[in-house]
Amino acid sequence: MTKFGEMADRTGRDLFAEAGETAIEDAGIDRAEIDALYLGNFMGELSERQGHMGPLMAKMLGLDVPATRVESACASGGMAVRQGIHAIRAGSADVVLVGGVERMHNMGTTGATGGLSVAADDLWEIKHGITFPGAYALMAKRYFATHGGDREDLAEVAVKNHANASNNPLAQYQTEITVEKVLDAFPVADPLGLFDASPITDGAAAAILVSEGYAAEHDLDAPVAITGTGQGTDDLALQHRDSITWTPATADAAEEAYADAGIDADDIDFLEVHDCFTIAEVLALEGLGLYDEGEAIDAARKGETTADGELPVNLSGGLKAKGHPVGATGLAQISEMTKLFRGDHVNSDAVSDAEVGLTHNAGGTVASAVVHVLEVEQ
Repeated sequence: MTKFGEMADRTGRDLFAEAGETAIEDAGIDRAEIDALYLGNFMGELSERQGHMGPLMAKMLGLDVPATRVESACASGGMAVRQGIHAIRAGSADVVLVGGVERMHNMGTTGATGGLSVAADDLWEIKHGITFPGAYALMAKRYFATHGGDREDLAEVAVKNHANASNNPLAQYQTEITVEKVLDAFPVADPLGLFDASPITDGAAAAILVSEGYAAEHDLDAPVAITGTGQGTDDLALQHRDSITWTPATADAAEEAYADAGIDADDIDFLEVHDCFTIAEVLALEGLGLYDEGEAIDAARKGETTADGELPVNLSGGLKAKGHPVGATGLAQISEMTKLFRGDHVNSDAVSDAEVGLTHNAGGTVASAVVHVLEVEQ
């Protein structure tokens, strides 16, 4: 990963080159061994007037390989990882560089909000003034009305994730906050305030995926394996869904990933989920089958999902505090979880005995979701 935050003087290609070079160096392989590149990016055309990023980013890293850009809104990075996995499993590649990048601050708040909104339904939502803060506010209000809970429960999610990010050198925000500060913050869309929302972020992340055979043949130190992958889809517009407090895309992606890895939800030791808003973390935990529907709202308040809880969630700080450069977020989850497993993350002590982790990356109001299971190689 690069540092996440405001990078006014850097371009997307510059950020991705840094992340890609770091990944290659960390993997300890020759770049000539790389067979393909998959890149997650959502808003390149809007933020930098730059599409066709696959070959651009390949050449930034000195790679002459098939290069493909993957777009699935805020799930673009996770989907790039999934495509890399498919390429390796299909036998068309042994070594794949997967990555993601987004530059957003140069668009300003209004521009970035408008750019992100194109991940919603233009006919039924965007043209009527709905942006994602408003959409997730609707989901939160319906959740409170259906299942209970309140703003303080959501504030506990923000406090937890800021605490996790406070010592993460790559996080955008490295300051702890209080429940009172969250509740007193500037309102964004009732019941969500400023600290319920992930920030506008610039950044990039990348990883090297290799086949099991390649790792063995080259005696690579590869202590973490992606053992399961899954993807789900839902209606784009909230109004077309049977429920706006249940995320079938997450549930379907999780079911596929669990079956692929040969595990179930009870086997998961810790996870990184898509908390673009505090309510999104609650919905993710339920969609992933870790809590029954309507039961995750007070998980942070009870200490169950804190760093010292029984199921640590977003030890990186999550999108909420680590930052959310949308095309890079799914890769950042993979990067942070790998370091947590390896013991070279600031919060690794919280999961020193962990064997199974999960990443959850979502697009829009979870019209798209991708889930990966990561395990320590025995």
